Amino acid sequence: MSVGDMAALEHTTLARLEMESRTPEQLTETRLLARLRARDLTAFEDLVAHFERSVYALCYRLLGDAEEARDAAQETFLKVYKGLGGFRAESGLKTWIYRIAINQAMNQQRWWRRRHRDETISLDLNRGESSTPLSSTLPAHGASPEAQAISNQRERRIMRALNEIKAEYRVALVLREIEELSYEEIAETLAVSIGTVKSRIARGREELRRRVKDLL
Repeated sequence: MSVGDMAALEHTTLARLEMESRTPEQLTETRLLARLRARDLTAFEDLVAHFERSVYALCYRLLGDAEEARDAAQETFLKVYKGLGGFRAESGLKTWIYRIAINQAMNQQRWWRRRHRDETISLDLNRGESSTPLSSTLPAHGASPEAQAISNQRERRIMRALNEIKAEYRVALVLREIEELSYEEIAETLAVSIGTVKSRIARGREELRRRVKDLL
């Protein structure tokens, strides 16, 4: 076997091992990107179908309004479509799309504030402390009417409390506690250091815990 053949074999083996080490989500992203770059006409439709629920959910959790969340999600995918040509895969596809969605949601929220509109942030969120999700304070499906009424009251309290937290803390909490992104993924999404991510999450948890301590 020639040196060239050995090098080619080694390259192929490394590529195969890299593919095998990827998660199903990463493999889906890789295949989507390959199809997009090959100008597959159905690839963007598949991209939207794959990410639309998570993008809408993220926008809803940041904006707390279904109509505004739909608008933000639609604008997100419009920007994704326009920006695909410049996407260099320096970050994951999901990370890149989430970054666009967060920026769109925050821009819409600033627009609301400039016009003095009421804001609500709806989250079934979040951890007041590092190990206890606030969602665990709410009753399960099928709860009694009394328990459900208490649940609704708690959720309204959580919404108000989250609305009072700085946007950068709220975003970090949503990405960590609801989207379950790693610190590295959040840092990549927000274009900040891991230390900054951890600081924002810690401060957000502390602020949230202080505001709803009687619910924990």
